[in-house]
Amino acid sequence: MNNSTEQLIIRALRSSQGREIDIFSFFIAGHDILKIADISRIHRDEKLELKGFQRKEIRKHVNSIVEYLDNEDGNTLFPNAIILALSPEVEYKQTRGRDPAGLQPIAQAGTLFIPLRSTGDRAAWIVDGQQRALALSKAKNKDIPVPVIAFIAPDLETQREQFILVNKAKPLSTRLINELLPEVDMYLPRDLAVRKLPSELCSLLNRDPKSPFYQRIRQASSEGDNDSAVIVDTALIDVFRRSIHSPLGVLAQFKGIGEGDMDTMGMYNAINIFWTSVKETFPTAWSLPPTQSRLTHSAGIKAMGTLMDRIMARVPSHHNAESVVKDSLSRIAADCCWTEGIWKGLDMQWDEIQNISKHIRALEEVLIKLDFDASIRSLS
Repeated sequence: MNNSTEQLIIRALRSSQGREIDIFSFFIAGHDILKIADISRIHRDEKLELKGFQRKEIRKHVNSIVEYLDNEDGNTLFPNAIILALSPEVEYKQTRGRDPAGLQPIAQAGTLFIPLRSTGDRAAWIVDGQQRALALSKAKNKDIPVPVIAFIAPDLETQREQFILVNKAKPLSTRLINELLPEVDMYLPRDLAVRKLPSELCSLLNRDPKSPFYQRIRQASSEGDNDSAVIVDTALIDVFRRSIHSPLGVLAQFKGIGEGDMDTMGMYNAINIFWTSVKETFPTAWSLPPTQSRLTHSAGIKAMGTLMDRIMARVPSHHNAESVVKDSLSRIAADCCWTEGIWKGLDMQWDEIQNISKHIRALEEVLIKLDFDASIRSLS
């Protein structure tokens, strides 16, 4: 390492896990955490590519940690380790000398040399402990030794993988994990693996200019940045997940058999066909936020997802799928109360419908009955 480069030099233990990934354990003064590590907050760049992975600062949580660190009794205990991803340029030198007899060869003692650079160009990133690091930087008690576990991460994908797995058991935002899942390519626990494909479809729809959902989906990275992003991602992901895993779901036919490959493009096209027709059939309701339209409300999205499976089941034998879907929706359009009126069969005002199971099921039943009655009439 270039000795002219300003750096933090600390004692550390080195071990390895998994694919021979170097893991380091050391203590650092609390105020030095944000001198060596950046907080990579989740956002999308001008090309709508996902950057970062962290949650936004939770001020109340940070302040409560600061209050604890600055308590006057002097008995502050801070045993919770901060987890960092280190750039490969961080250098480690093992301590020379003879080991004592019987020493377990699990870890080696040595010295870490971590470059000190400006924000946004630092040699480490916080994977777990963002709020604690912010609190340590604001606390009066800045010299408290803080335990750190760090690993070498050659790229952003490795950082995201560890972020998801480390936070899996914590109350991490479902929407944040949903948006991150499509960006990683690794072995996932089963409960995360089944969520990955619906999340991928949701992200693709939000980025594709030809999609009816283009920049309309509210994801963790778009909070407060895009007024047109009004459709909550979790509602759509729930629609896709149910359709993929239900025997009657239209997306299930593209799932493959056994361990066969999924036809993701087939799923994507089916989704686009149906929801483009929804947008064209209900242009006003589609353009409004959930407070003014129950079509863009999570309850409406989920109920229409059930109708998607029903209508699209009639499509395969027709060459002009768009026409079939558009005709089916146009036959029930007059009876849909997305922005005003009372739903027949529900006896509920349009804005009384909420995102709760009871209301969603009731709305699904009304839409299915409207579609069934309209289909019968079209045959007579």
